[in-house]
Amino acid sequence: MKKKTNKKKSQTPLRLTILFFVIFLMFSALILRLGTVQIIYGDDYKREVERTEDVTVNNSVPRGRMYDRDGQVVVDNQALDSITYTRSQNTDTDEMLAVARKLATMIDPSTDKIRERDEKDFWLLIHPNQAKKKITKEDEQLFAEEKIDDKEVYQRQLDRITKKDLATLSKKDRKVLAIFREMNGAKTLTPQVIKNKDVTEKEIAIVSEHLDDLPGVNVTVDWERKYPYDKTLRSVLGGVSKSEQGLPQDKLDYYLARDYSRNDRVGTSYIESQYEDVLQGKKTKVKNITDKSGNVVDSKTISAGSQGKDLMLTIDIDLQEAVDQIVSDELKAKRSQGNTLMDRAFAIMTNPKTGEILAMSGKQFVKDEKTGKQEIQDYAAGNFTSSYVMGSVVKGATVLTGYQTGALRPNDVKLDTPLKIKGTPVKKSWKSMGYINDLTALKQSSNVYMFRTALDIAKAHYVPGKSIHIDPTAFDTMRYFYNEFGLGVPTGIDLPNEATGYIGPERGPGKLMDLAIGQYDTYTPLQLSQYISTIANGGDRIQPHIVKEIHEPSRDPKKMGPLIDSIQPTVLNTVDMKKEWIERVQTGFKKVMQEQGGTGYNAFHDASYNMAGKSGTAQGQYAGPKKNVKNKAEDVITLSAIGYAPADNPEVTIAVVVPWAYVGSSGHSMNMDIARKAMDTYFDLKEGKQTEKKEQE
Repeated sequence: MKKKTNKKKSQTPLRLTILFFVIFLMFSALILRLGTVQIIYGDDYKREVERTEDVTVNNSVPRGRMYDRDGQVVVDNQALDSITYTRSQNTDTDEMLAVARKLATMIDPSTDKIRERDEKDFWLLIHPNQAKKKITKEDEQLFAEEKIDDKEVYQRQLDRITKKDLATLSKKDRKVLAIFREMNGAKTLTPQVIKNKDVTEKEIAIVSEHLDDLPGVNVTVDWERKYPYDKTLRSVLGGVSKSEQGLPQDKLDYYLARDYSRNDRVGTSYIESQYEDVLQGKKTKVKNITDKSGNVVDSKTISAGSQGKDLMLTIDIDLQEAVDQIVSDELKAKRSQGNTLMDRAFAIMTNPKTGEILAMSGKQFVKDEKTGKQEIQDYAAGNFTSSYVMGSVVKGATVLTGYQTGALRPNDVKLDTPLKIKGTPVKKSWKSMGYINDLTALKQSSNVYMFRTALDIAKAHYVPGKSIHIDPTAFDTMRYFYNEFGLGVPTGIDLPNEATGYIGPERGPGKLMDLAIGQYDTYTPLQLSQYISTIANGGDRIQPHIVKEIHEPSRDPKKMGPLIDSIQPTVLNTVDMKKEWIERVQTGFKKVMQEQGGTGYNAFHDASYNMAGKSGTAQGQYAGPKKNVKNKAEDVITLSAIGYAPADNPEVTIAVVVPWAYVGSSGHSMNMDIARKAMDTYFDLKEGKQTEKKEQE
């Protein structure tokens, strides 16, 4: 028994020894690991705790200016005092709300942008207890069973907010909401404008004094577009998005791929959009250094931005303003005679040798939603976005097509008497002219001469009272040569959304004859301008353009910066016709304006600048706004006019279009009235500028 007891006593110390040894090893390993962490990797872990992150942010800069051809500022930038908010990476809703409440005591924000959904979201935010009561037990059960998600629960809360609930939002609450709404839309580390309109000096002073108590808030300078000539050419100059709008959704990926921020302002239409890459400029790059928690601890400017490059337009702003006034005055005067169908008019003046657009006027009566009255608005963009039947102005192209196809020879004589074709309304001129040649046909605007030419192109044989058969490819032939002059095809203008016009689908003999006198297919006023320019310069179809030069930005808006690029004339095609044929049509156009009996004689025979051109009258169905007429199929007259001067060395062309000018067989001559006044103005301004230049020298 004693031996066994001794054996047990000898085993106990051994187990304890092993246990102590294991504990010793564990403590040794722990001490060794701690030493390794502190001594070998201590600095690394310290740096990790103090780790910062560099986040680069692009800040926008003012867009480039636009000048007219003489260096007068047409579009500028106006500096605005601005209060902004920059959201850090870890800012939560409660923190933003706290800042918004403080800021609301210092500034008076606009509440115009607040919508009902904003009010509901805000009501739930500031009434958390009442918000919970908007959730029913049924909602909680459905959510627990995963039959609805948290978004659906939130939507049910919104739906149950009553007008009475929203009425509890005070005026002070709405001010806070207006600020919070902008803050909540801010992108991380990207400045968001809280207020940049009507910011007072007092507001700037108070906010600046309390910036330490307003995390993320800053006082800076913003900008907006300024138009020294008010609404002149505004529809063509284009628009720029606002900071709260940011990038257009339909082009979001396009701009993001080009290093734009989501709230960047970009050109949204016409010149501003077409030349966005030039006008946008180089943005300031700022490196925000943040700590581990996302707080900005320092900011450094990596590269200073520069204002966008400036554009010199081809427009003569003095001429533009004058033509705008002429068109507006004529539109008002003729409309006052009782024709409410006529709601618009257009006039374009260009240099036929370069394609430069000197003036592009479009005016339209539009109902003011507030007053209910009809007011004239700028519709210059309608010169290339809308099309109409143009009438006799296309007869020059018809004659030239006849020459080219061999269906007509210079000085050919044809009998102008009504054409009677079975199954087709009688086709006639405005008067019977007897036997006439091509020049007289242009001078007196003979329809029948053009009808016979078109039938000859179609290899048709006319017998009075009988049916007639034509080669339907005659439509293709005539349209092909019309296209050569710019009728029915894109002009290539350096602006988006250009229309090409309507191509009639029918191919009967009557429609072919209508095509020959400009009463079937439709064309834009700009296409008419390109057409007359092609005839004026001897056969080169030149691409029209509205930007003349690109310049480096200048600190002094009165002086343009160094030239970067100059837009040179681009010949799209040269008409494949003999030079003498084009010269013969030029002679016919000169007779129209300068010989007694010409359809433009009364308007231009006494002009000092040697005018050539063609007038046009087209009868067709009204195609304007339905509210302007009870019977939309009512026949109306569209007036047009084209011309150039001096006839022997053209330097300026004009194209005028007055859609739905009047109803009936006779009316006013608004097309020629506008053309004469505009051409007089051009040469008067030219003389005045030459005199001024000599005096300065």
